[in-house]
Amino acid sequence: MSLSKKQEQSCDDSQWDFSDLKVLFLNCTLKRSPEISHTEGLFGVTRNIMEKNKALVESLRPVDYDIAYGVYPDMTEQGWNKDDWPMLYEKVKAANILIIGSPVWLGEKSSVCNKVIERLYSASGNLNDDGQYIYYGRVGGCLITGNEDGAKHCAMNILYSLQHLGYVIPPQADAGWVGEAGPGPSYLDQGSGGPENDFTNRNTTFMTWNLLHLARMIKDRGGIPAHGNQRSSWEAGCRYDYSNPEYR
Repeated sequence: MSLSKKQEQSCDDSQWDFSDLKVLFLNCTLKRSPEISHTEGLFGVTRNIMEKNKALVESLRPVDYDIAYGVYPDMTEQGWNKDDWPMLYEKVKAANILIIGSPVWLGEKSSVCNKVIERLYSASGNLNDDGQYIYYGRVGGCLITGNEDGAKHCAMNILYSLQHLGYVIPPQADAGWVGEAGPGPSYLDQGSGGPENDFTNRNTTFMTWNLLHLARMIKDRGGIPAHGNQRSSWEAGCRYDYSNPEYR
């Protein structure tokens, strides 16, 4: 997707260096590559802004991979013949910014998106070098497309899941486009008005810059300060001044 003059100007006026930030888009479309994905179309706005600011961007469709169901890091250890998630998880760990995209079906995020969040959850007990949960220090956002109601419901669920796992969610961390409710054009369809929609373009642009800014701040700070949030220290007996009232 090409950028508007306003979006181009915001990139040209940027004073920040984002060239060391890695961004991973997980497009939870039900369509395998190279079939056209409307969610991928909306990704294009954010991707173009980030690439113009020299961030390192990669976009994947989980539906293109053999991802097993389950909540363990490697489901081949649980009897599955194949599981590509461990490979994708390495890309998730390497990314400063994770953006999950999903279409809306029956008011909900896609089944692929549900599976991705379950597999993200499978590593929620892993710790980083500071003894914090593994996703600490990373920033999350989401993009939603469809031609029915439910964009905010889906975004609410995805962003809650990400923050629960340890991701930091900036303000205005979601955007979406939904056309007329019912059978009708989707985002990339001719005449849909999606790529030209000012509301969607504004929210997508704000989300993109907020993700970049927050990821920059956290990386420059060396991550989330490791005090009061270290599972390893808690299990070793440290209670961080927590006062446990005497039972009465």
